[in-house]
Amino acid sequence: MNLITSDKGKVLSGMRPTGPLHIGHLFGALANWKRLQDEGYQCFYMIADWHALSTEYQNPGEIRNNTFEIALDFFSCGLDYEKSVVFVQSMVKEHAELNLILSMLVPIPWLERNPVYKEQMQQLQERDIATYGFLGYPVLQAADILIYRAEYVPIGVDQLPHLELTREIARRFNYLYGNYFPEPKELLTETPKVPGIDGRKMSKSYGNAIFLKDSDEQIRAKVSKMFTDQKRLYRKDPGHPDECAVFDYRKLISKQYQQIKQQCLKAEIGCVECKKQMAEELIEYLEPIQKKRKELEKDAEQVWEIVREGSKKASSVAEETMKGVRKLVGLEI
Repeated sequence: MNLITSDKGKVLSGMRPTGPLHIGHLFGALANWKRLQDEGYQCFYMIADWHALSTEYQNPGEIRNNTFEIALDFFSCGLDYEKSVVFVQSMVKEHAELNLILSMLVPIPWLERNPVYKEQMQQLQERDIATYGFLGYPVLQAADILIYRAEYVPIGVDQLPHLELTREIARRFNYLYGNYFPEPKELLTETPKVPGIDGRKMSKSYGNAIFLKDSDEQIRAKVSKMFTDQKRLYRKDPGHPDECAVFDYRKLISKQYQQIKQQCLKAEIGCVECKKQMAEELIEYLEPIQKKRKELEKDAEQVWEIVREGSKKASSVAEETMKGVRKLVGLEI
């Protein structure tokens, strides 16, 4: 059980297993994770099933299946279990232990003022999430990062409040018990714009997502429904590609996107034709990912074994951290 070390430092990130991953996850996170892995960072990538339970506790039946699905997506999108530690949060019990200890010293107003907490309470009004676990979500998130003493967290701008709270928790711990945890820095990623088929942010809950495992027919059907240039009323009208969701995709997956832009501006290509072209480009782009995914699906036990091995590696690091924490807070036996 060899752990790769790196002078570049440790990176921690994760995703909740609340459903299949879509192309927004691919371009917004997974591609960047793979880049960090390949650049030689010591990467820890987590399937955050306890975090999923914070909102899905009434319907937990799909969490295990979604955990497996996300593992398939992780590996098929290029995360290499020989270069990165890919693990399941609940298989590393030290996360829960550190979360408990940190919860003793985090003031409640720190949690209540969190803008992400307020936003989620508004967005998920149909669910009963006025729970201790959901309020304390950021403390567990801090434990996820600090348990590996990670120096970096790859995030988007919208997640900065969570990371700043993690730094505040680290500072408070260090002030009370001694300088132990590094304050993790953000690796801000310029998240490409990947709108859903209705123009809103891509999300399973909105029903507007193109999933990584969608069939060719499903992709074509979804793309055919996509919103295009709202200012272009007729085929002969010049287009506005920078205001078109379909062109957002073409910038990501087409080598000829500059040529396509000029064709649109000059009305040399219509929106229907453009969508058909984009669908075929996306199918071709996802083909190697889906091929690898299907190969991995054939041996589910091997996938679980890889995840279990990754979780053991994560545990070995987490336990070393907890030895120091227990000693500092007076729980060493």
